[in-house]
Parts: sequence; structure tokens; C-alpha cells
Amino acid sequence: MSRDALVFYSAVDDAAAWREALAAELPDLDFRVDPAVGDPADIRYALCWNPPKGFFSRFPNLKLVTNLGAGVDALVRRDDLAPVTFSRLSDPGMVQMMTSYVVFAVTRYARDIPVFERAKRRGEWDYVHPRALSEVKVAVLGLGELGGPAARTLAAMGFTVTGWSRSPKDIPGVASETGREGLERVLAGNEIIVSLIPLTPESRGLLGAREFALMQKGTKFVNASRGAVVDEAAMIEALRSGQIGEATLDVFETEPLPKGHPLWSLENVLITPHMASITVPKQAARDVAESIRRVRQGLPPLHEVDPARGY
Repeated sequence: MSRDALVFYSAVDDAAAWREALAAELPDLDFRVDPAVGDPADIRYALCWNPPKGFFSRFPNLKLVTNLGAGVDALVRRDDLAPVTFSRLSDPGMVQMMTSYVVFAVTRYARDIPVFERAKRRGEWDYVHPRALSEVKVAVLGLGELGGPAARTLAAMGFTVTGWSRSPKDIPGVASETGREGLERVLAGNEIIVSLIPLTPESRGLLGAREFALMQKGTKFVNASRGAVVDEAAMIEALRSGQIGEATLDVFETEPLPKGHPLWSLENVLITPHMASITVPKQAARDVAESIRRVRQGLPPLHEVDPARGY
């Protein structure tokens, strides 16, 4: 007899922790970890992160795919996945972690910490007088589930914050810009640029040589969205020329970032291994379980993704 089963796949997430968290929410759910999937016809739900090519074609009765993260760009472009309902995670833990990363990166630049890091390596006392945070102009590109809270927090800290998004947003303390002209104003008018833009066909390569040239000389750039939002070669050239003065990068065109890649040798770049925001099973399992309950009832899941938009 067919069973109501979920298949789990991730090379970086803890399957045991997810099994325990979902068992507390849905005791009747049969939790299976790839490759031990049993009868593929049992699989109704998939909880996954970057599964290999051909992964989904094995499961003829798949009803719901939940992505272990906020960005679903890698799923909506697959050719092994028949039309199926998508959902993404949007739990408070992910939002808190991304906000903390953005606050760290922006504050590091606002307080001139890279200057002191270099002075420490030289063994020199190099004093830079701090500026009021209100004098530091920060732009957050992308004001969705992750970008909106990050922009709100930066504004509450006292930074002067402008946001850019597909549609106008009403966030206390955050000026809102949209459209191409709005993007150009935002890039030219701020000294720290944070990218939290979801990767869609429209945003792929959005930040290239033209956009970097619009920025103020020495702009600080933070990318915690997707590597493909940026023309990496153009960014490297801008970093070498000083057009981008410093960068904090959590995402890249190729991950893991290959050995010998030019970014490794740039002293004005801080690299983190795609960990700005991660999912905590105990916090996120409630939403995953609720989405499954809804699909069982013929209803849309929580945080449903529109494949046409890509988010």
C-alpha cells in the first residue's frame, strides 16, 4: 500500500535534526533520506537543497517541493521536475541570521574595521575618528522576506537607509526606490551597497560594469543574495581598480569558490562560505509541516513560489 512519504536531500543540512523536528509536528509522516527512499511512488513531498540532476524524475507522485532556503532559483529552472507546487522556507531564524550578517558587514565598514585589521597586521596604531551612523548612507537592494527586515534594522540603528525593490515598500525609516532609474540613483547615492536580490531571469547579471561605474569611488559592496546577480569578472575589475573599495561576499558564481580564484587573492575582499542565513530545523519545521497539512487538504502551501517570477 502506498504511503505518505517525504524525501530529504541536502549535502549541508542535518537530516537527523530535521527528522526529529518534523516527527514532533507530523508523527504520521514517513521521513526518508536520499538515497534510502524505498518505493519512489510513496514520495509525496521533497525537502531539499541543491539536489543532483535527475533527482526529481524518480518520484511520479510528487506534490510539493520545499526548498531548504529562501532562494529557489535553482529549482524553478530544472528540467527533471514536472509542474509541481513549490514553497520556500521563511522562518524567524533565517531572518534573524541574515539580519545579523548584514548588520555585521555594514557596521564593519561604517566603523572602519578593515582599516584597523590592516593596521594590526602592520603592527601600527592607526586612529580613524568614527562618524555618526546617520552620516553613513546604506542601500539594500531587495526588500523581500530577508531584505526588508535587514533594512528596517539598519534604519533603527541610525544608518541612513534607502531600499530598492521590484515594487514600492513602506518600511519605517527606509526610503523606497523602484525601476531602472531608481536603481541608478541608489547605486550612485550610497557608500555601502547590500545585495539581497532574489535570482530571477530579470536579475541575473543585474550588477555589472555599468552599475559598478555608477557607484561612488571606493563604495563598499556586500553580496548575500546569489552570485549570479553579479557579473563576477566586472566586480573583480572594480575591486582591483578601487572603484569598489571593499567587498564582503557570501555567494559566488561557482560554489565552493575554486582554489586559485582571483577573489582569494584580493586583500579588500572578505569571503564567507554561503552561510549568511541558514535554516534551524526546530524553528522551521512548523512551517514545513503546515505546508504539508495544507497540500493534503488541497490548499496551497505556506510561502508558495511563483515559478514565473522565481520567488
